[in-house]
Formats: sequence, C-alpha cells, structure tokens
Amino acid sequence: MKETRAYLSLRGSSKREMINMDNTLLLQEAIKARAAAYTPYSGFGVGAALLDKEGHVHHGCNVENAAYGPTNCAERTAMFRAIADGHAPGSFSAMAIVGDTEEPIAPCGVCRQVMLELCDPDMPVILGNLKGDIRETTIRELLPYAFGPAHLQE
Repeated sequence: MKETRAYLSLRGSSKREMINMDNTLLLQEAIKARAAAYTPYSGFGVGAALLDKEGHVHHGCNVENAAYGPTNCAERTAMFRAIADGHAPGSFSAMAIVGDTEEPIAPCGVCRQVMLELCDPDMPVILGNLKGDIRETTIRELLPYAFGPAHLQE
C-alpha cells in the first residue's frame, strides 16, 4: 500500500510528529466526511479527505440543493474548505474520495478541473468505495489534455 508522508498535528498539543498516512487511513477520513453529506434528493453520499503537506486533513461532503445546479461535490467542498482555512493552492499532498458504489468512485469533470487548478497535477488521488476497493491515480491521469492556468499565459 502506497503511503503519503506528512506532518500530523496532534489534537490538544502543539507537538507535531512525522507520520506515514497510507491510503487506507486517508480513505477512512473520507468515510468520516461522507457521514455529514446532505443528500435529501439522491441519497447518494460522497466523502472526500484532502491531506495538506502539513498533515492536516480537510474533510468534504456533497451538499445537495433542490435546484440541483447549486449542489456542491465532496471534492470541491474539501478543497474550498482548505483554501478558506488559509492553505495555499498547491499545498496539498493527496486526496481520497469514497462513495457507496460498485467500483471505486471517480470525481466528476468539474471537480477534476478544480483539482487541476488547486493541486499539483501529479498529486495522488485515491478512489474508493465502502466495500474497500481502492484505485490510485493522479489528477493528470484523471484529466488528460487539461486546460489550466498556464494556458492563459500563452
């Protein structure tokens, strides 16, 4: 199992210690985030856990809306939460996503585009489901031939 190396801030302590967070632990954080999903229309909860390079985990869940368009995915919720908490784009080391699906869940196209904007294209993305199936990929693999910020400067 591949590991992501990061610092972990211990609750109730100013001490930080180096940890190796493996994909399974990050997926467990995504499962915790999924528990908060607001899905009164689809009943399809998704959780995401975004690990920053300091070892903080930023949780995200999907939040539905009756008008559907304003619905926000778990992946974007986690990234927007991290940015709103003061973490800079590119300061993330991995993301795990989980849903109650037959195969490991994959992010939608809009989330892939936001991931490209806020994360390193080679950042690991761990896809999972509640059965324990895991697939690891990167943003670059999820969004080949991507249009990103660099294209606006050409």
